Amino acid sequence: MTNRKLPTVADLRALKGKRQLTMLRYFELDEAEAAEQAGIDIASVPSEVVFHPAYREVAPSIFSMAGQTHLEAGTPEDYLRWSGDAINRGADAVYCSGSLQTVEYLAREHIPVVGHVGLVPARATWTGGYRAVGKTADDALRLFKEIKAYENAGAFAVEIEVVPEAVASEISKRVNILLWSMGAGPGCDAQYLFANDILGYTDGHIPRHSKVYRDFRKEFERLQAERVAAFSEFISDVEAGAYPQDKHLVQMDPKELEAFKSGIGAS
Repeated sequence: MTNRKLPTVADLRALKGKRQLTMLRYFELDEAEAAEQAGIDIASVPSEVVFHPAYREVAPSIFSMAGQTHLEAGTPEDYLRWSGDAINRGADAVYCSGSLQTVEYLAREHIPVVGHVGLVPARATWTGGYRAVGKTADDALRLFKEIKAYENAGAFAVEIEVVPEAVASEISKRVNILLWSMGAGPGCDAQYLFANDILGYTDGHIPRHSKVYRDFRKEFERLQAERVAAFSEFISDVEAGAYPQDKHLVQMDPKELEAFKSGIGAS
């Protein structure tokens, strides 16, 4: 366990332009614990993980964001109820892919809100699908205006995904809102990757911006083969009479056993 302090929104905002933060999306408590021990700053965490009673035991100093997309949350009032519950159950901020009106509605109630610009999977049909956003001057200007709108609505950060590096960098210089980069370059305030990409167990396409640091898929396959082998050996032991052995069993004093047999009579 590290000795770091859990940062506040004010702490993160004070770091803008001073150093690059690190950010992960992870999916289980083991990954959260590893991120804490490694020193990761920020995490986007599925609600069932961040709400787990053990989450803050294993990740006490990681600024943790839970979220729902606008397709999941419903009305702004539904979003607010969910967000209040999320904060009460351990989240430090909430992700909102809803309208700017919804972001402003949450921010007015002092919910720390994070928006999303660029390639937003839940809204990708409006930007041409799963591809980079902001590659023309007009598109880059629209992106800048969208980020300024998030800032004016009260969001303290936005995830900026798959945007040209130069565009993200120029925007970051001109706004006070934090930019968390997923494939948008080092001119932003945090670098954001998915744990499954880093650990090499992503199913399907691996995004260009990702970097694989370990081959957990091979390790998972090895462990699965070991599981099958161990279970097969157990079956063989049972069939051959090699399991259980005396050391696996509870024994009884012979006199007590005789008394027990007398008590239950002949079979």
